[in-house]
Amino acid sequence: MDFDNLDQFAAAQPGSFGKGPAAMLIAEDRVEIGSTLDHLRSLGFRQIFVVAAPDVTVPPLPAEAKAKLHVIRGRSRAPGATQAAVNALIDKMPGEWLHYCYNAEYLFYPFCEDRSVGEMVTWVMEERRSAILTYVVDLYAPDLRVYPDAVSLDTALLDSSGYYAEARPDETGRPRERQLNFYGGLRWRFEEHVAKPKRKIDRVGLFQARPGLQLREDHTLSDEEMNTYACPWHHSLTAAICSFRVAKALRTNPGSRHDINDYRWHRSTQFHWSSLQLMELGLMEPGQWF
Repeated sequence: MDFDNLDQFAAAQPGSFGKGPAAMLIAEDRVEIGSTLDHLRSLGFRQIFVVAAPDVTVPPLPAEAKAKLHVIRGRSRAPGATQAAVNALIDKMPGEWLHYCYNAEYLFYPFCEDRSVGEMVTWVMEERRSAILTYVVDLYAPDLRVYPDAVSLDTALLDSSGYYAEARPDETGRPRERQLNFYGGLRWRFEEHVAKPKRKIDRVGLFQARPGLQLREDHTLSDEEMNTYACPWHHSLTAAICSFRVAKALRTNPGSRHDINDYRWHRSTQFHWSSLQLMELGLMEPGQWF
């Protein structure tokens, strides 16, 4: 089902898109839209929504999965576009689990090679959790002369260290319980080219929709408990979104393009597209899920 604009999508009847889990892909440009869609399908998302400008071609899904794809036309790079689209999706699918990402971003969770996203969220609900914290792990090409847009799936690198966290204050300046701001990757190593509000790498990338819930500009939700990294009684499952988005942006932005000749450093390592590798690097954890 296609929509000419976000307003048309927002006018659709809540509950008319069937059961989740559902994913929303914000296509900011044409890079790797197809591979991102393929990855979402492989994880078992039942519905996939794509927000893309009218001139961006969205690759069709195979015939047996065609009904899963819903294209929403609009200015995907406009300020607030992500929040507007995700909040509209929250309204359309109350009670369902939702994931949102950008093109050339790939969700990984513990044991995702063998277990579907539906199995994972079912277990998380048994843990009395309604959101999963995700860390955005930057991917980048090894040679920017060969890959000028910094995107290479076959030879992608990531940072194996350099990640850290700081307390997240509330309105009074006191640390919020079980909430932290996480940093690292290209946003940390090239922070002079990244605006301070955009430097953190945590995102509530998978959550259960409910009436009144809102995604905020800083990628947190309006329910503070859903922004926590763990429940009060033990460690919770976390996930990772492996992303070329920052690498692409630093190569596109005139202020950084000529200052960065190479993303590689002594802690760069080959990305194996493996949940086990991400767990071994401490970039996500299974909690009590074995």
